[in-house]
Amino acid sequence: MATAAVIRFPGSNCEFETAAALEDAGISSIIYNWNETAALSGSKADAYVLPGGFSFQDRVRAGVIAARERIVDVVFEEAVHGKPVLGICNGAQILLESGLVPGWKPGAVQAALASNRVPGRSGYLSRWVFLKKAGESASGCPWLSAMDDNPVPVPIAHAEGRFLFRKEVIDRASEQIGLVYTTAEGEKVQEWPWNPNGSMLSAAGLMNAEGNVLAMMPHPERAIRLWQVPPCLEGEWGRRRRAGTRRDMESVSGPGSVIFRSLAEYLGVKK
Repeated sequence: MATAAVIRFPGSNCEFETAAALEDAGISSIIYNWNETAALSGSKADAYVLPGGFSFQDRVRAGVIAARERIVDVVFEEAVHGKPVLGICNGAQILLESGLVPGWKPGAVQAALASNRVPGRSGYLSRWVFLKKAGESASGCPWLSAMDDNPVPVPIAHAEGRFLFRKEVIDRASEQIGLVYTTAEGEKVQEWPWNPNGSMLSAAGLMNAEGNVLAMMPHPERAIRLWQVPPCLEGEWGRRRRAGTRRDMESVSGPGSVIFRSLAEYLGVKK
């Protein structure tokens, strides 16, 4: 059976939901603590996930301390050998701080997740957004291959989620954008509120050059069942939620499940 390793740091708070989302897709999941480097190294996991939270209380800046833990070196090595790696929210911040994404120079930080830029407010923001796969370059990503052209609603919950790139690397970065923020109709836009944090290129997720590593700020694990979708949400998923029966709420998969279903299909999992 395909197995995914979920890496828990001090301050992680989404590891159980992430493990449940993987299990729901037919992938066995094991949670490893940040100090279980040897166990992870010998696990022979098929994929690796760094979940959301506030690792090490976001001291210094989000993700920077966790990125220097030895267990991340194991993930780095497995990624170099082609294993799928996903970082969600704080996990995405860790991947950028480790240099694994965008990965142009191993170990070097070459992109940033800065404080949200939101009109009239600052700090932490939690709300639902719409995402789309960025283009053909994202189709080969193990985490995105099952996505079609329809917008996918999922929640965000972060204070530092704004992707920033130096001017001289914007063109290169644009080729590695995996997910973009869109309107409810699926139109890519830069403006608030659809782009919730001011990310350059409307980026919601960034890949490494090979496409097997994805750092995404939204939380797909919080949208794996229909009941998790707000009834007031715009678009097709909102309509499904309002029309759903009580049985549908528990049995029908939610929009975020496509991320984990993509991995399952990539690994050849059959439910």
